[in-house]
Amino acid sequence: MKVRIPAIPALPGGSRRGGRTASPADRSRLGARDLVSESAAGILQRPARSALTALGTVLGVGTFVAVLGLTATTSSQIDSRFNALTATEVTVEDTGGDRPDLLANAFPADADARIGALNGVRDAGVYWPVRLNPEDLVSAAPPGAGAPGERTQVVAASPGVLAAAGPRLEQGRTFDAYHDRRGENVAVIGSGLADRLGITTLETAPAVFVGDHAFTVIGIVEDVRRKADLLLSVVVPRTAAERIWGGPQGGERARMLISTDLGAARQIASEAALALDPAHPEHFRAVPPPDPRSLRSTVTSDLDELFMLLAGICLVIGAVGIANTTLVAVLERTGEIGLRRALGARGRHITAQFLAESGALGALGGLVGTSLGAVTVVALAVVRDWTPVIHPATVVTAPAVGLATGLVAGLYPAWRASRIQPAEALRR
Repeated sequence: MKVRIPAIPALPGGSRRGGRTASPADRSRLGARDLVSESAAGILQRPARSALTALGTVLGVGTFVAVLGLTATTSSQIDSRFNALTATEVTVEDTGGDRPDLLANAFPADADARIGALNGVRDAGVYWPVRLNPEDLVSAAPPGAGAPGERTQVVAASPGVLAAAGPRLEQGRTFDAYHDRRGENVAVIGSGLADRLGITTLETAPAVFVGDHAFTVIGIVEDVRRKADLLLSVVVPRTAAERIWGGPQGGERARMLISTDLGAARQIASEAALALDPAHPEHFRAVPPPDPRSLRSTVTSDLDELFMLLAGICLVIGAVGIANTTLVAVLERTGEIGLRRALGARGRHITAQFLAESGALGALGGLVGTSLGAVTVVALAVVRDWTPVIHPATVVTAPAVGLATGLVAGLYPAWRASRIQPAEALRR
């Protein structure tokens, strides 16, 4: 095995080649160039081991970068979805004021039109759950025909409710102002309920029976953007529901669903009660969307804590791997360390050399891990059709984290190497 011998140690007698006498300050000096070359030689002598040693840091730093990048990216997506849905939704509740028991439904008949006249409103509608008798089941055939029935919620709604919910229709259409004005017995149901009732097509004008009352199914909804419980309900015009079952009963009160333009929700919430009833705005309570900044802060904080814990575990595993491999290298290179000490290298020189090796492995792992983490974030964003977000501070900090991990991991092995005595080492 070829052993590299540093050129710095002083020869016995205080002289160097060429006859120049060395001063005490010259006898134990390790230059930066020699330190770099010796640490590089130590790493390259065992490339496979060095690569495996750095792998832990690569995984740790790569996870660190990927976690922070994915957290920022998903937070951005949460923001956009929040803005597109929650930030454009307002709910108005009928409270009845000080005497809710005296007011069955405070919403006026033209509530949709009154709210629709406000600037920034897209769609609005009033709805309430219908209170059915215990024996009233929902089925695809009249009672007594042998068709199985099930207990399903029936929702009385104005046409604006379905428009504000943002439905994606599988078949048919939703009811409109004509059906609502005439109190037509029509219904819109979700695709899951349609499958359970055995309704596969609207070409035969199928009907659903709520107790003894038949409603022609004119639309099957596949999905909605808001108010997902509508998918599990039979939605009928509110005028038909009032004619058959009356208004809200049993403690249930009507509500209004409003969809707005982006940025208009809080303004609409402040105006809705007065627009519905200028004389008694206290009969209504508008619920605006939550503050997006507080939601963003909460979600980002939760993601950061969870993923940073994972990244920290990976870094600890990487540090343990570097420490273990460096310690094994110290034991294997005992003869080399003894020779260096015999030629004049001091304990601090040995410490510096092994710290430089472990630090170089950590820094190299940090650079590779940073690259892999960034590639992971970009690749996932491309697959999900997202916009990748990686903060520059993360890219700058990650290699430094790898370097610090390597230095910390090499402290004990370097100290152990510096304690080896030349005479004992050369006897082995």
